[in-house]
Amino acid sequence: MSKTVLGPDGRARCAWCQSAPEFFDYHDMEWGYPVSDDQRLFEKLCLESFQSGLSWRTILNKRENFRRAFCDFDFNKMAEFSEADIERLLQDAAIIRHRGKIEAVINNARRAQELVAQEGSLAAYVWRYEPTSPPEPQTASTSAESVGMSKDLKKRGWKFVGPTTVFAFMQAMGLINDHAIGCVSREKAAQMRRDFVKPV
Repeated sequence: MSKTVLGPDGRARCAWCQSAPEFFDYHDMEWGYPVSDDQRLFEKLCLESFQSGLSWRTILNKRENFRRAFCDFDFNKMAEFSEADIERLLQDAAIIRHRGKIEAVINNARRAQELVAQEGSLAAYVWRYEPTSPPEPQTASTSAESVGMSKDLKKRGWKFVGPTTVFAFMQAMGLINDHAIGCVSREKAAQMRRDFVKPV
């Protein structure tokens, strides 16, 4: 089965783009390009946590609502959320009203503060898990590195960060180039990874 599909411009994209029209822009502009900004990294971990058991289309379509509800995923602000904030969020129909997931990302904001204090930045920590031998593009849903990061985050008290969730995060944030062979964005991602200065 082909791992690419023709986009609106007639050029090949990763086949998952055909699942929803809005996926093409997300794929072309964001997915798979390396990120070193702590707030963006934390946002993606949170959104992947919310996606658990749901479709990415649901999350992507609500992303601006999530950003509004969670202070643009500024984990220093989220760490101050109280029980009253949780109750407020549970009444917000514009996001996913799942108590466990809401409580998890608030907990993770506090754990992110601790991790930054210990490791210097979330980015420096995350990029230590960049695979040296990534799997063939579009063939895996977990990796040794995603299992390792998941285990370590859980040990640090993070929640909703299983190996599959972490692998999806790694794909999206450019820790691996998982654009399909033949995808128009694969070389762009490869060049951005070559130019990327890993945070330390």
